[in-house]
Amino acid sequence: MRFLTPPATDLTYSDVFLVPSRSNITSRLDVDLSSGDGTGTTIPLVVSNMTAVSGKRMAETVARRGGIAILPQDIPLDVLGSVIEWVKLRDTLYETPVVMNGSDTVIDAVHLMTKRSHNAVVIVENGIFAGVVRGADCEDVDRFTSLSAVMRSNVHTLDAAPFDAIRAQADAGTLSAADAKSATDVALREAFAFLDAAGTDFAPVLRSGAVVGALTRTGALRSTIYQPAVDDAGRLRIGVAVGINGDVAQKAAALLSFGVDALVVDTAHGHQEKMLDALRAVRSLAPTVPVAAGNVVSAEGVRDLVAAGADIIKVGVGPGAMCTTRMMTAVGRPQFSAVLECSAAAAALGAHVWADGGVRYPRDVALALAAGASQVMIGSWFAGTFESPGDLQVDAGGRRYKESFGMASARAVQNRSAGDKAFERARKGLFEEGISTSKMYIDPARPGVEDLLDMITAGLRSSFTYAGASSLAEFRERAIVGVQSAAGYEEGRPLPQSW
Repeated sequence: MRFLTPPATDLTYSDVFLVPSRSNITSRLDVDLSSGDGTGTTIPLVVSNMTAVSGKRMAETVARRGGIAILPQDIPLDVLGSVIEWVKLRDTLYETPVVMNGSDTVIDAVHLMTKRSHNAVVIVENGIFAGVVRGADCEDVDRFTSLSAVMRSNVHTLDAAPFDAIRAQADAGTLSAADAKSATDVALREAFAFLDAAGTDFAPVLRSGAVVGALTRTGALRSTIYQPAVDDAGRLRIGVAVGINGDVAQKAAALLSFGVDALVVDTAHGHQEKMLDALRAVRSLAPTVPVAAGNVVSAEGVRDLVAAGADIIKVGVGPGAMCTTRMMTAVGRPQFSAVLECSAAAAALGAHVWADGGVRYPRDVALALAAGASQVMIGSWFAGTFESPGDLQVDAGGRRYKESFGMASARAVQNRSAGDKAFERARKGLFEEGISTSKMYIDPARPGVEDLLDMITAGLRSSFTYAGASSLAEFRERAIVGVQSAAGYEEGRPLPQSW
């Protein structure tokens, strides 16, 4: 990356822009978005380890599209084990539908179906598919009506046999990986055509009458574009964060035994002795998965964390939507400059950088990658989706939203200190550097996290083609960045109505 003119001050994403270069990239789909930082992701996006953002459904969905989610550190160890196992057992192609029995009630279905953007529940009786309940089927119905009374049994379904045959041949070695991908794409096109002709956007996938997953029309299309992030056994990837307090090595060892794919040693102030000690403890386990650590905003911080054992450095202090650190403490740094300096220091040591926080638009993700990040962590932006862990709520105006909160807020501190005595909990609650509740509205046009992934990766692919880059490494090398005024930034914003 190079600047058009050397900047005179530290910069954040809205301060800069990318200049187009001569390009021979003929198609956006020719762009490779793989991160190359050892995490196995095929798109450079990481779901932040925030309680209101990252859970099992988020992890499953994002990994199926090539990213990775990091589960937060305040989840009990036994729960983490069960979540990791659950995600590892998910299909890499089919979505996991919400499955219920006909004896369950409408109120239960209404609560659960909002965890998926397709807004459907699959009904199973004695292990065999019985029908589907959609959101519209639950309208103007008594909330305690049984689902068997409102379900639709005469619905379109898909047979798993074509996909099973392709997988069997690939496992037997009679079909190469490339040929298996090509054959799967053909089967997905046929599934898309079937759903399109049937006038439906959702269908359970059945094997001998049993439900093995679900496909949506858009999901079939996406699966021809995205490559899932999978481990050596072909299972979806997932990461977990650990703090710097307590027996860090013991928890990290347990997570490694669960099959976690990335460890994130996480604290707001990453450039401190306790972090270095925690990193050394994790590194003493000789993990075979990448170890990320942070957060820092300086080259010195990067060098110290890498020396202590970090493979990836999380960069960012204060840019997050839920973070009040800069206003409370004056500590932090404009994110673009922080990523630029830290990525250069990391690259010199053979390490990588995740840009953590501050992204509001796809352009910001592109700029973080141009500055040298291998991936971009996203938190609050993903909180307002169906797949985030929070319950869907409705405000007085009828707009749907989910609550988000910062991981240094009083609410998060209270959750983490639940086992402390009342006095200690109360004292810790006096120190907060985050918002304890914020409404993250569901975008009607992009209600699911996959919708946001589509928007972000579409922007990235275009950014790469403008720069004449076919890979992340080429993009970092070829990107030309200019500095702009506030008026220049405003000029680039679309207008919702005429002037």
